[in-house]
Amino acid sequence: MAAVLVRTDEGGPGLGTILAARYDAIYYLHIAEYGYAAPMANDCVVQGALCKYAFFPLYPGLIRGFSAVLPLPVGWVAWGIAAIASLLAAWGIFSVAERVAGRRTGVIAVVLWGIAPHAMVESMAYTEPVFTALSAWALYAALSHRWTQAGLLASLAGLTRPSGSAVVAAVVLTALWTMFVSHRRREEASVRGDRTGPLLVAVLVAPLGWCAWFAWVGYRAGDWRGYFQVQEKWGSAFDGGRFTFHRIADMFLQRSLTLNTAVVAATIISAVVLFVLCVQQRQHPALLIYAGVLLLIAVGGEGYFHSKARFLLPAFPLLLPIAQGLAKARPRTAYTLLAASTLLSSAYGVYLMLVWQRSP
Repeated sequence: MAAVLVRTDEGGPGLGTILAARYDAIYYLHIAEYGYAAPMANDCVVQGALCKYAFFPLYPGLIRGFSAVLPLPVGWVAWGIAAIASLLAAWGIFSVAERVAGRRTGVIAVVLWGIAPHAMVESMAYTEPVFTALSAWALYAALSHRWTQAGLLASLAGLTRPSGSAVVAAVVLTALWTMFVSHRRREEASVRGDRTGPLLVAVLVAPLGWCAWFAWVGYRAGDWRGYFQVQEKWGSAFDGGRFTFHRIADMFLQRSLTLNTAVVAATIISAVVLFVLCVQQRQHPALLIYAGVLLLIAVGGEGYFHSKARFLLPAFPLLLPIAQGLAKARPRTAYTLLAASTLLSSAYGVYLMLVWQRSP
């Protein structure tokens, strides 16, 4: 952010505009101020009257609620919520990583998340910080066998982004597996002291937010497929990865190549490799399910290739193999690599904010 601030002093958009008044942030602010039904001038020409229903309601709801009690411009409120959520996300990532791999790995995992490609979004009025915070703490609750909390947090995550299905799947499937193991052992209490009641709460509550929004958009559209129709008008659909594969393949055939395209392609390939490593390391099933579904959504989605690295930003379990490797390395080696990566990430963040002309 400091690097962007220095460049904004040279002219161009101000820092406030960059962080809270461009790209997707415009839609969240408009929803917070005027609701979903109000038309947007010069926007949604192609997507139609229901275009804003592609954006899930939790984040604009938080903006609207805090704006009602705080004497601040709505853009400041939106950015403040995202900034606080980023801190909560970092805390949650540390807690998860510390629980499964130790304190040193937890610290390094947070640093890696903060310097990942497109990490600049963590400082913008986007949903990624809120979603990552809710997902990280939902996973931590599942790892800690606090199933009621896990279900509630997963339900809220499902109201934040369409990829909320990842944390919903992680909580529900892990809870069901725990119930299955408990039943097979013919114990009244499930594994490690879990009880069937909280497990059932997690299974039933976790999908509520995600399913409720899909149902509501379907009702507004007059078709149960309403949300998918809205996404199709935005140019987004699931094709099993064909679009992503062709974009990466075409990258080697193009004479002109943008920095963003190269970074996104490298991020996708790295994410696939890291997921394989996570499976080989036998990470906790909840983490594997969460990261795997996020990876499937990002790779399998058609359109918005330039944003796929951002879509993978919440998939922090993929960083654990790197964090564990650096935790075992000599301190000088780890610090040197992290410092160099931070400088590269900062430079790329400036490029995304001030040079790149599309949504990060």
